[in-house]
Amino acid sequence: MSLLKSALVLFAAALTACASVQNHTGSDAVRQELAPTGKVRVAVSVGPAANTFRAIVNPATGDLRGVPVDLAKALGEKLGAPVELIRYDNYPDLLEAARRGAWDITFLPFEEERAKVMDYGPAYFLLEFTYLVPAGSAIRAHSDVDRPGVRVAVAEGSVTASNRERALKNATLVRFKTLTEIREQLKAGKVDAAAASRETLDGLAAQVPGARVLSGSFHADGVAVAVPKNRPAALAYVTDFIETAKATGIVRRAFDKAGFKEAVVAAAAPRR
Repeated sequence: MSLLKSALVLFAAALTACASVQNHTGSDAVRQELAPTGKVRVAVSVGPAANTFRAIVNPATGDLRGVPVDLAKALGEKLGAPVELIRYDNYPDLLEAARRGAWDITFLPFEEERAKVMDYGPAYFLLEFTYLVPAGSAIRAHSDVDRPGVRVAVAEGSVTASNRERALKNATLVRFKTLTEIREQLKAGKVDAAAASRETLDGLAAQVPGARVLSGSFHADGVAVAVPKNRPAALAYVTDFIETAKATGIVRRAFDKAGFKEAVVAAAAPRR
């Protein structure tokens, strides 16, 4: 999906949610959809490298830390409901849990397949995607990747997996369920490059001696708040929450606390 098309889809979702506020202003409707069990169950993507939607595990305490954790806590405070963080180390499990109604809100990049099981609110960050190559790699630019014999690792169910499947004509796409597997494959020299968001790859590069993140990007997409399908009151509420969080500095502080001080908060979504 092109960046423009993605932006338009997220914009349309935000407008729909904003319009829904007029019909779902009652707290009972919001709580029934956003906290049906009495607490807000937040699906959190976790892995060995954090980014603006993925958390990491504190090795000393076992607690989660990162941007989605701080945003979830802020949402819980606004709603006046306890928050339960549910960890997922891969996308297929997270999406299957959405179909079962096992969580109430998440933070993920926009992707067409995901939009079949969840409704997106407005974006709070524009994510850029690139490659990580191991030490000694002859790959210097994006144009060096799509060649016969080049093995590109992607996370199953990720934006990069679907994007690279469409774009790469000569290289071989190798899918792994978790980022940890991708990191180990890079270390072992069993893949020639890994495709993911720049923030993710910066984190992995620090764990793979000599690895390099390529400059430039092959794709960009919005990172947004999302709820399972057919929860209009919940979507309206989280849309308002994210827009307020962007305007009041909540998102900025979450980025800074997680170490993403150069990350730019997405502009406010137009309202009608």
